[in-house]
Amino acid sequence: MALLKSLKLLSDPARLRILLLLEREELSVAELQEILGMGQSRISTYLAQLKSADLVEDRRHGRNSLYRLRENGLVDVLRPAAAEIPEAAEDGRALELVLEKRRDRTRRYFDELAGKFGRDYIPGRSWKALAETLLQLMPPMVIADLGAGEGTFSQLLAQRAERVIAVDNSAKMVEYGARLARENGIANLEYRQGDLEAPPIEPGTVDLAFFSQSLHHAVHPDRAVRAARELLKPGGRIAILDLKRHAFEQARELYADTWLGFSEPELRDFLARAGFENARTWVVDKEKSPPGFETVLAVGTRC
Repeated sequence: MALLKSLKLLSDPARLRILLLLEREELSVAELQEILGMGQSRISTYLAQLKSADLVEDRRHGRNSLYRLRENGLVDVLRPAAAEIPEAAEDGRALELVLEKRRDRTRRYFDELAGKFGRDYIPGRSWKALAETLLQLMPPMVIADLGAGEGTFSQLLAQRAERVIAVDNSAKMVEYGARLARENGIANLEYRQGDLEAPPIEPGTVDLAFFSQSLHHAVHPDRAVRAARELLKPGGRIAILDLKRHAFEQARELYADTWLGFSEPELRDFLARAGFENARTWVVDKEKSPPGFETVLAVGTRC
């Protein structure tokens, strides 16, 4: 019966994905949740089933439990099975990211610190004041704001930028943003109508290509990232600020979203395949109210 139970458990792709990960590294429920994009209760149920079948074991580590694969000869069965699991490669990349975060204790501390910023009223301390300060410290450069909408962020960047080119595919957005720039005397801000996958900007003329909550509207986000690279000067940088992958399907109709966000491994993969170096990602915000959107930042450098 134990063999039949094990075989039944191994027939489920989701449980196999968990076992493949635990064969490589001890992981907590929260880490498995981040890698697999599954709910906490579902992962806990799978782990309980695998533990009862003596396929995994756990140990206490501070306030968490870490799970690992039992040494029972299962590895020789699992490794060939990885080729039959379509998600296994992405799971592996997500695992590397989780392990990188585990090592990066300083970033976890500042993530917690950021959540406290502005919680209590202190005169003169606000996110707006901090953003304005950082903008003033930014060196003058040519910036492409790709998918700029009405250009609110473009107008903020223009305070210090040498030049900002705001691109959007909506003629009305471009007309509205251009009018606001004229009315407010922002002479170094130019609006152009165009597609994210073929921005109307001369190649090799931009220092920073920026996507602010716009990449999830692109039909082919990987092509948009490659197109952004062509705009950059050697040593130029890309910054992508977007939603982390979520399951709020209503976003497609409410916000005209083409993609339900992107995982950190997906964004790193976009950057790597486009030819960017030093790709990094961070979750920079987590909303507390449902559906609990998270915002991820990805950056890279054109070599």
